[in-house]
Amino acid sequence: MTILRTLTAVALAVLLSVARADAQTNAPDPLLTAPERTDFIETTRYVDVRDFMRSVADASPLIHLTTFGYTMEGRALPLAVVGRIADPSPAGVRASGRTVIYLQGGIHAGEVEGKEVLLMLLREVAQGQHGELLDSLVLLVAPVLNADGNERVELTNRPLQHGPIGGMGTRANAQGLNINRDHMKLDTPEARSFAQMLNAYDPDIGVDLHTTNGTRHAYHLTYSPPLHPSTDPRVTGILNQELFPRLRDEVRRRYGWEFYDYGNLQGEGESRGWYTFDYRALFNNNYLGLRNRLGVLSEAYSYATFEERIVATKLFVEETLGFAHENATEIRRLVEEVDGTSLVGETLTVRAEPERSAEPVEILLGGTTEERNPYSGAPMLRRTDERRAERMSEYLTFAPTVEERVPAAYLVPPELAEVLATLETHGVSMEALTTGDELAVERFIIEQQDIADQEFEGRIERTIEGNWESDSVPLPEGWFRIPLDQPLGRLIFALLEPRSADGLATWGTLGDVMDGASHYPILRVP
Repeated sequence: MTILRTLTAVALAVLLSVARADAQTNAPDPLLTAPERTDFIETTRYVDVRDFMRSVADASPLIHLTTFGYTMEGRALPLAVVGRIADPSPAGVRASGRTVIYLQGGIHAGEVEGKEVLLMLLREVAQGQHGELLDSLVLLVAPVLNADGNERVELTNRPLQHGPIGGMGTRANAQGLNINRDHMKLDTPEARSFAQMLNAYDPDIGVDLHTTNGTRHAYHLTYSPPLHPSTDPRVTGILNQELFPRLRDEVRRRYGWEFYDYGNLQGEGESRGWYTFDYRALFNNNYLGLRNRLGVLSEAYSYATFEERIVATKLFVEETLGFAHENATEIRRLVEEVDGTSLVGETLTVRAEPERSAEPVEILLGGTTEERNPYSGAPMLRRTDERRAERMSEYLTFAPTVEERVPAAYLVPPELAEVLATLETHGVSMEALTTGDELAVERFIIEQQDIADQEFEGRIERTIEGNWESDSVPLPEGWFRIPLDQPLGRLIFALLEPRSADGLATWGTLGDVMDGASHYPILRVP
């Protein structure tokens, strides 16, 4: 019997202590994912994902199938709304009184474990499992966000990853863009669809399932909370202090596996340490954090076998769901409190740098052996059971290098149509101005602009230096007022501050108006 069948059939069911839901019919036993059908040689294609989801929805009144947008090539993005709710529409989900958790796979289509695990989860719900979770939760399950990339299967995608040896999809979408670098500028239809889904359903938690390569470590899976320093500490606190320690302990106690904070070994000498990734909100879980939501990143270890990666990801998902169920009321209350907190006058981070831990920690490094894909001949690395602890500093958080005071509002001129449209897609509330009264404002005086030498993710990045100065102008009719006293205040600040490392000015969304400009065209209301 394989590892997956053993853990899935016995240990995982015990781990969650799930009960069968009443008034359900079992999904047929032959309903298997592509890895299960092919002894973990293949991954599931888009058409099979859709067929699988239709089958489980037909088999269970708890699973409601819909879509939430489209890919560049016109593939509908499937979404399963799972719960004991009479109305599975966005309005019905928001009004359900339950904690809503969004589960996403396949934003990088070569990292396929999340997709397979989410299909398995849906099948188990259709078979009557996980009923206890649905007493307090509504699940939004999106197995394959990068559906176009999922269909670009090649045996040589994801070099050195240990399978699936029958091939996997691509990191980029059909535009050649990385969706997981697009959550601020919104150049991809997939990122735009995701943002509009958040506006519609308003989940409390978002889980983004990935696979990581790089450092040879001894962890089957690593994870991360939102990393942007402007994220409300109550959001990161419940993850770092409650969910992740519990997850780590449970997996170690029950299976002898190690999960840990996402990182890679970097640096030399005193700077050598365990470094996390970027803090900017172009990444999915960081973006969720700036929206005041519990953004959770999972990264299965690329050099574990395909089967082991599925098992590790399934453990992560089910432990996270169990935690969300047990703390559903607390999570919902936390989100409401953070949404209701006014930021006006507070100081938030504009730019940041990695922050060294107070004390060294033990990081478990590991080894790999080289094998060959029998069909392509390309090398693959397979993890060994080697574990060697090395003490080093961690760089899992970021310290501000530039900070700014949060204004009462920003004022955007109507000619910045792309800026206004992007804000609208993010779900930002704004109001059109109709009076010409004098208004005290702040105007950003540009002292220097640096333009990147090469394109990144379809854009030429721009770095702006300067300072805000007080001014008084007639309140411009036709302009738009963007108040910061709204739930998306942190996101608005990161989007519109001119020196923001991930703002619309950085991404060039303001267009040619910035070329040679002496001042930033967006004003602030102090």
